[in-house]
Amino acid sequence: RSIFLFFQEGGEDGLGEGLDWESAVSGFSLALDAFAVSVCMGACIPGRFGRASLRMGGACGLFQFLMPLGGWVAGEWSAGLMTALDHWLAFGLLAFVGGGMIRNALGPSNRCDGDATASPGALFSLALATSIDAFVVGAGFALVNKPVLTLALLAGVFTALTCVLGIYIGRF
Repeated sequence: RSIFLFFQEGGEDGLGEGLDWESAVSGFSLALDAFAVSVCMGACIPGRFGRASLRMGGACGLFQFLMPLGGWVAGEWSAGLMTALDHWLAFGLLAFVGGGMIRNALGPSNRCDGDATASPGALFSLALATSIDAFVVGAGFALVNKPVLTLALLAGVFTALTCVLGIYIGRF
């Protein structure tokens, strides 16, 4: 098997059946958390926001493309280990993200700090936080012997487009 296997096996022409529903639905659903963050970001960006929407779409789209590939590799490499530690890994990731959210909620409140996409660190954090689930889905695809490239491409494209749209929707 190859991580870059694009088509499903079993088509009459040898190329497979192409797009499958699991990848399409998973790719679209992975984009929705980044869309929600983009709507909130759009509400906080003063003035012109075209570049901010492209930065947000590009960063989140790239992460949503790369994380399923990384998850697939990790799932292939550690299938046995993953079953023993998956719940602890999920707990650790959620505790880290949730702890940060609680810390931010209890700290001083500033509703809008301006354009967070202008800060590479903040943009990296947003893109990483919204793509952790894509890593897990990629690992799941590896564990059920499903190719991941279609998912990664769809997740990246859907995320980039919905982030750009989200920034614009947040302005209204």
